[in-house]
Amino acid sequence: MLETSQRLLTLLALLQTRPAWTGAELAERLEVTTRTVRNDIDRLRELGYPVDATRGPAGHYQLGIGAKLPPLLLDDEEAVAVAVGLRTGAGVVGMAESSVRALTKLQQVLPHRLQRQVNAINNAMDQGPENTRSNIDPPEIDTILLSTIAACIRDEHYLRFEYAVPEGASLYKAGSSAGQDLPILVEPYRLVSWHGYWHLVARDEESVWHTYRVDWMSLRMATGRRYQPRPMPDAEYADFVLRDVASAGWKVHARITVHAPAQEVLSRIHAAVGIVESVDDNTSVLITGADSLETIAVYIGMLGLDFHVDGPPALITHLQTVANRYLNATCGASNDRT
Repeated sequence: MLETSQRLLTLLALLQTRPAWTGAELAERLEVTTRTVRNDIDRLRELGYPVDATRGPAGHYQLGIGAKLPPLLLDDEEAVAVAVGLRTGAGVVGMAESSVRALTKLQQVLPHRLQRQVNAINNAMDQGPENTRSNIDPPEIDTILLSTIAACIRDEHYLRFEYAVPEGASLYKAGSSAGQDLPILVEPYRLVSWHGYWHLVARDEESVWHTYRVDWMSLRMATGRRYQPRPMPDAEYADFVLRDVASAGWKVHARITVHAPAQEVLSRIHAAVGIVESVDDNTSVLITGADSLETIAVYIGMLGLDFHVDGPPALITHLQTVANRYLNATCGASNDRT
C-alpha cells in the first residue's frame, strides 16, 4: 500500500486523467478500501482541490472548477513537454514575458533530473523565423526523443539513429539528408524548432553538415562516445536549417521577377528562405519555394512590391484565381455601398 502523501498524489493524478471515477474504481487502482478513498478525497478538498462527488447508482468523483487553482501534477513527459512549449512560446509576439515567467516558476519546482532534461533542451535549441508559416499541420514529437538528443548535444556524445520517411509522407522540410545510408552516426549540435517542425543540425562521419527531421528519427543504442566539438557560430544554425530545407524539401519552387532593387527585396524577407539576384538598379529576381501554391502566394503578396511570376505555370493560374476572388469581393462591396 502506498504511503498517504504518495497515495494523495496518485489519486490526484488519476482524477486528472479522465472526467469521472467511481469510488470502487479508485479503491482498486490505489489498492485501498472505498472508505480510505472517501477520506483521501476529504484531504484533497482541505488542500484546496475542488473534488465534486455525485451520489447514487451512477455516483462518481471528478475534479470540479474552483476559485483557487491547485498546483498541477505532471508526469515526467508532461513536465518536459510543458517546459518546451513555454520555451518556444517565448518567441511568440505578446507572449514572451509571460512565457519566461511561467517557465521560471515551473523549473523551480521540477526534480533535478527533469531540470537537467529541460535545461539541455533549452540550451540546445534555436527557433526559425515566424514570418513564413505553412498551412501544413506539424507532426507530433516525442518529448523523450527530444530530451535524449538534447542530452547528447549537452554531453557531446555521438548519436546513432535510423532515418526513414514514413510511407506516403510529404518531403516537406526534409532537408538534404533523406537519402543517407543507415544507420546514421553523427555529431549532434543544435535542435531548431520551426513552426512545429523539429530539426537536428549535425555533422556526419564525412564532416558534412546535415539537417534531420526529428519526427523521422528512430534512435539506436547510445554510443557513450564523446566527440571533439567543431560547432558553427551560434547565429548560423537556424539559417542553415532554412537553407538546407529550401534546397531539398519544398514541394513547389518559384521564380519571381520583382520590380525593385535586390536590397529592397532582401530587407523584406528572411535571407535564408529565398535567393535574390540583382538584374539592374530597379529589378531583381527572387527564387523561393514552399510546400504549397497557397503559401507562396501569401509570401509574395506580403512583399508589398510589384512583381511578375516567371514560373511555375500552376502558380500563375492560382494567382489568377485569387485575383478574381478578390476582385469579385471588391465589386460586391462597391455594389453594397451604392
